Amino acid sequence: MTIRQGTTADHNALLLVWLASVRATHTFLTESDIQSLTPVVRDEALPALEIWVLCADDQPVGFAGLAGNNLEALFIHPDHTGKGGGKLLVEHARRLKGPLVVDVNEQNPSALAFYESQGFRVIGRSERDSGGRPFPILHMAEPSAGESPSPGS
Repeated sequence: MTIRQGTTADHNALLLVWLASVRATHTFLTESDIQSLTPVVRDEALPALEIWVLCADDQPVGFAGLAGNNLEALFIHPDHTGKGGGKLLVEHARRLKGPLVVDVNEQNPSALAFYESQGFRVIGRSERDSGGRPFPILHMAEPSAGESPSPGS
């Protein structure tokens, strides 16, 4: 697997990765929730973030989105989970930005376990996500990234 910087031309493929990943891992979301989040990801998140694309055989299979040292997004297509791609993206982001912070849906225990395995620990909790929806968020950081939750939480 390789990692390269994302471009606008990647956005459609990355949206498909996001959709497949969210449907496989975010079981607390309804299809209606996913449909309402899709334009936010497509029109706001992907264009605003520094995107790094994980490729297998030159095809996007995952991505990380960064805003400073905040890992705003990390999604792997379900066909490629458990193969080390998430760890590669976290290590790449760490090399670029230093110690990282991340917000994780409390209702996504596999993501929580993944980030804990990468050295993150919970430093705070919010009852609602950044969009004000009733999905509790765990604020996590690597020990040297600081002790306060990420901005806007």
